[in-house]
Amino acid sequence: MRPEHDTVCLDTRHWLERAVIGLNLCPFAKSVHVKGQVHYAVSDAQYVDELLIDLKAELLALVASAPAARDTTLLIAPYCLHDFLDFNDFLGKADKLLARMKLEGVLQIASLHPAYQFADTEADDITNFTNRSPYPTLHLLREESIDRAVAAFPNAETIFETNMQTLQRLGPQGWAELQAGASQPPAPGDDSQ
Repeated sequence: MRPEHDTVCLDTRHWLERAVIGLNLCPFAKSVHVKGQVHYAVSDAQYVDELLIDLKAELLALVASAPAARDTTLLIAPYCLHDFLDFNDFLGKADKLLARMKLEGVLQIASLHPAYQFADTEADDITNFTNRSPYPTLHLLREESIDRAVAAFPNAETIFETNMQTLQRLGPQGWAELQAGASQPPAPGDDSQ
């Protein structure tokens, strides 16, 4: 059974509030969330080509929007790319699209996934959870906003290490208690490319 758009958005918002903001994994997230500047877009894509079409539309919409109204977009893809390696391969296509659209240096695409795995870590390594979202998600960010946030945050380069330490202290049980995952996981075998 496929989760409804409302469920996908609620799960993602809950994860943002409980994990990302609650654990301070991204010190810049609270401000845009509180101001209502995060746009949640759910893609109906079941295949990579369909997701690229939705990605292009959301990139254009973000560029066309005033930052005060929409500073960032979470493009959520609950119906495809459940396998992290497939998702990781898709990121190369997403970056090529950004380049073809001549938006490099204007926008940036960050990646979040329920099975996110950093290189040289085991799948169950708790530090992977810094980038684990309820559904495959592309975070579209304005370079200008990133530059402003980094300038305002002393020692921004330490965020990654701080996040690793936070997750290690929290541990798997603490993460599970956050209940920051999908309320309705994808059906077995529902992994269209």
